[in-house]
Amino acid sequence: MGYRGELAKQDRARALRAQGWTLAEIAEEVGCSRSSASLWCRDVVIDEAALAARRRQRALRGNEGARRRAPNKLQRRKQAEIEAAHEWGRQVIGTLDDRDLLLAAVALYAGEGSKTDGCVKLANSDPRMISLFLRWLRGSFHIDESRLRIQLYLHQGLDLDAAVAFWSSVTGIPPAQFTKPYRAVADASIRKTKHPMGCASVSYACSWTHRRIMGLIRALLDSEFLSPPVRAGSLPG
Repeated sequence: MGYRGELAKQDRARALRAQGWTLAEIAEEVGCSRSSASLWCRDVVIDEAALAARRRQRALRGNEGARRRAPNKLQRRKQAEIEAAHEWGRQVIGTLDDRDLLLAAVALYAGEGSKTDGCVKLANSDPRMISLFLRWLRGSFHIDESRLRIQLYLHQGLDLDAAVAFWSSVTGIPPAQFTKPYRAVADASIRKTKHPMGCASVSYACSWTHRRIMGLIRALLDSEFLSPPVRAGSLPG
């Protein structure tokens, strides 16, 4: 190649380093050893914006590669067990009648609902939980629909109008009955995932309804069982 060719490789290596390329990438691109690339580029000032862009590109390529790779044996077994467990659960639960719904919803409210007197309130990001709660509330009590309210907990940067439309469709509660949302600022040190439609808090201000629900919870927790405790292996499947 000669001296001029070697200088051209050095110039190319330095230019790539300034653009945020790694030493390994430079060595492969210009056809040199990594130690040579390191020596040639030791005093190069790297453009921070270009470096950040390169890092994002590498991350995207890595994620895409992971998506393209077929699941390994352990992952396939895990997925098979999850699918089998879901099918088993559907067979055990079956179709709920009114009493089943009553007990399930009372247990749900006992764990997730507000215990403060005067207002029935439940918050959750899972639309199935909210749907179950409202189906029970509407079916078991005389509800004035105009008194139902929803407040959304939604991270800043997410589409509020889309979230309102989504939860209005899930609950059957018109957007006019949505109160001022809480727009949370994401904290990367706590969590990275965000619910795109946020968390919905459904409330119904009625002391009498709330007290009856608390009575159902107490009755459930104080109830006597007609059969021995369920032990491992006693359920079907």
